[in-house]
Amino acid sequence: MKRLSYLLALLGVLIALLLVSYYGFGNIVTAVSRIGWPEFGLIVGWQILVFVILGVAWDVITPARTMRRPWVLIWGRMVRDASANCLPFSQVGGFVFGARAVTLHGVEWHTATASTVVDVTAEFLAQIAFACIGLGVLLAHAPRSGLAVPVEVGIGVAVLACFGFVWAQKGAATVFARLGRRIAGNWFTDAGERMEVLKAELALIYGHTGKLALGFLMHLLGWISTGAAGWITYHALGVPIDFDDALAIEALLSAVAAVAFLVPVNAGVQEAGYAGLGAIFGVPPELSLGVSLVRRARDIVVGVPVLLIWQYVEMRRLRVDRRRGEAR
Repeated sequence: MKRLSYLLALLGVLIALLLVSYYGFGNIVTAVSRIGWPEFGLIVGWQILVFVILGVAWDVITPARTMRRPWVLIWGRMVRDASANCLPFSQVGGFVFGARAVTLHGVEWHTATASTVVDVTAEFLAQIAFACIGLGVLLAHAPRSGLAVPVEVGIGVAVLACFGFVWAQKGAATVFARLGRRIAGNWFTDAGERMEVLKAELALIYGHTGKLALGFLMHLLGWISTGAAGWITYHALGVPIDFDDALAIEALLSAVAAVAFLVPVNAGVQEAGYAGLGAIFGVPPELSLGVSLVRRARDIVVGVPVLLIWQYVEMRRLRVDRRRGEAR
């Protein structure tokens, strides 16, 4: 799986370079140079707002403890996305790192793991709804577009996959327990007990339907805010695109990215998606590629400091654990 991920990343980078070369590196640089520091600051600030929304969505579905600290899950969400956007790992790696980050601030491992799984499910459902919005705009704007049928089929498959994923979480605990005893039993003598604890935590989270619905709505708001971020970026580049068209581009791009979740940092997928989808809505490819580059610059500006702070916290925890071990 790791080799496949690296191979897909290399292929994606080659595709991105070919697109930039084909449409002209100078044209893309000219488009990006239209953005000033105030506009870029707004783009970065808007992304921080999106993180707050997504972190609160995660916090909503997490079981209540003696102390609720939404900032912890907001921070965990920032680590999750920074890992997926800046490190050569697939989105799955981001899920793991985000869960790990919140355990460093007092969230128990089973709560972090179970809530991450459910939060990802709620976000995926919201992503499907967001893609449906994008499809509706596409059909209204270009009813004869050849992209409509593949998107409709993809959404149908995604719905089935999501229901299957939810069923697996609630009904496959026995399988998890067996695998835990066979695979993890050599490392953890209480592997079976750990699976039972995780099963109970998942059942507790799924028992609160109202919280799950609220988490879904918060994630949908987060996706719409992502669409607004695209609209802000297009206008910063001087593209007078309508809000619903920009929203549709981001919605359909998110659907494409979901299919290519194994590709690290969506290399090539993001660039090809922006170029192709932008053309449908009348945006020149070089300007759409400029939006993609601005988005990557934003991810780096936000993500690198987040990862550095996270690693500092990790090192500090290791030092504390080492001192405790020496004291014993």
